Amino acid sequence: MIKPLSPVTLKTVTTLDDLAELASYSFMDSLNCDPDAKENGADHSPRQVFTGHYVPVSPTPIEEPEYVAHSSHFFRELGFADSMAKSADFVRMFSGDISQVPEPIRKVGWATGYALSIYGSEYFQQCPFQTGNGYGDGRAVSVFEAVINEQRWEMQLKGGGRTPYCRGADGRAVLRSSIREFLAQDHMHSLGVPTSRSLSLYVSKTQKAKRPWYSQGSLSIDPDMYVSEAVAITTRVAPSFIRVGQLELFGRRARKQEHPNAKQELEQIVLHAIFREYADVIDQKLSSAEKVVLLAREFRGRLTSLIANWIRVGFCQGNFNSDNCAVGGFTLDYGPFGFCDVFNPHFQSWTGGGHHFSFLNQPVAAQQNFQSFCTALRPLLASHQDYLLQLDEIQSGFSKVMQTQMQEMWAAKLGLSTFHGELFNELETLMAQTPVDYTIFFRELSTVPDNIEPLKKSFYQDFGSSMTSMQESYKTAPEVMQQRWSLWLTKWNSLVNSDNTALSRSRDELSKQMKLVNPKYILREWFVVPAYQQASSGNYSLVRELQDVMTQPYAEQSKDIEDKYYRLKPSEFFEVGGLSHLSCSS
Repeated sequence: MIKPLSPVTLKTVTTLDDLAELASYSFMDSLNCDPDAKENGADHSPRQVFTGHYVPVSPTPIEEPEYVAHSSHFFRELGFADSMAKSADFVRMFSGDISQVPEPIRKVGWATGYALSIYGSEYFQQCPFQTGNGYGDGRAVSVFEAVINEQRWEMQLKGGGRTPYCRGADGRAVLRSSIREFLAQDHMHSLGVPTSRSLSLYVSKTQKAKRPWYSQGSLSIDPDMYVSEAVAITTRVAPSFIRVGQLELFGRRARKQEHPNAKQELEQIVLHAIFREYADVIDQKLSSAEKVVLLAREFRGRLTSLIANWIRVGFCQGNFNSDNCAVGGFTLDYGPFGFCDVFNPHFQSWTGGGHHFSFLNQPVAAQQNFQSFCTALRPLLASHQDYLLQLDEIQSGFSKVMQTQMQEMWAAKLGLSTFHGELFNELETLMAQTPVDYTIFFRELSTVPDNIEPLKKSFYQDFGSSMTSMQESYKTAPEVMQQRWSLWLTKWNSLVNSDNTALSRSRDELSKQMKLVNPKYILREWFVVPAYQQASSGNYSLVRELQDVMTQPYAEQSKDIEDKYYRLKPSEFFEVGGLSHLSCSS
């Protein structure tokens, strides 16, 4: 086990040489390399990986990289000078060329394998070898690990080229999907939702890749054409990129005794996950069995809190398989994600997600992932019956903890000290029947109105052909709906007044508190589309404008910004491919 290091602290990191001084490769140094790997990292063809925790891989640089954006907030947090984002050696490294990096930065990166469980069911057929030994980081290559200001970070290139896990794909990400991920990570952090972080985004001036996508105004569910798009690399950063699916892979191998070191490799990756993600709350002096049980308890707390936060801000992950679930309890995957415009419990922007991964089913999807997580840990407790029973109790208690987190979140959104089930159930019905814009409704409620006029800003009066069957069945005369909303608001105000009196809190104080819970601005897909369309012709101004707006999601910004970004989704955008729904293609 690698011991925590005493970090080298620099006031400002201004060069790649400064960054190199902070290097600390705990993953590569403490875990097992695939014994069949090539020493020089030239391992870019699909193959089975039978053992080991990682494969050394040299990323494949994009051609003629051009700067698009970097996260100035995250640079400042890391102590990086903004000028570094455009410096030649930094651009070279984070667009995939690590052949000239200063020591002790290594000239080879690494990719990891993981298993796949969809809604708690184990899958093998997604692996081209039908064994589960070919599934993993197909186009994500980690290139750096460092301790920076007492925090360990791993930096990973999304779109960094083919690895043994690429399953025949090209290992690339295109500018469109890279902009979405870059903006979303910055936005989610600003919303106060745990997430991987955006560092930098570079695009190739000359290199393109073909992707299935939607023709202009297409109403097709699936992409109806192929488009040639510029390839890009975005660097995402996290304390680690260890996934539930990663623990599952080693758990499955240990359970089936696939090789002599299978159980040992499972224990190594679990203990390493604790070191990377939970060292501040799990005592390293405890026995492995004790650590495993504490890990399960801590992860349950983080995961349930994460899901409640997703729903608080209207986020739907879209494809919440176990391999897209970070053991650190933060948002990892930004492929088929979406933010809720019209409130719908079944909101899901990904065409392949169905109800399994829909908006208000995310707590159940998380429970399925937690079940897969606990199953992966069980071989480590096989000879510790008492700890197995504790693990079972932790697993069976997930739904209760999740319910508590959700109720506390809804109470906070409503400005109440405790959850009122009847009031909330009535509100949920009204929001679906009206229908309302999820973000605008709660933000307007945060003004603590005496009547429903402010709330009407969130009402979709002309919902057109996008009306769901559920909402169609609830069509009610406007005057009846207005009366029902007024009655609900009267009940809400009564509870709010009672709470405020008990807490000696003014309505202005309540409003300020609610506005810290209910964002004003969210990253709606129809904001992002024009940004990446302009970027495809080399104009990145809208990307940077969105970045600026969406990193201040709770702030009252200018009137121009409000008019542009605080409004209902136009009716012509409903049901349009790439605007209301999208495939997993990126």
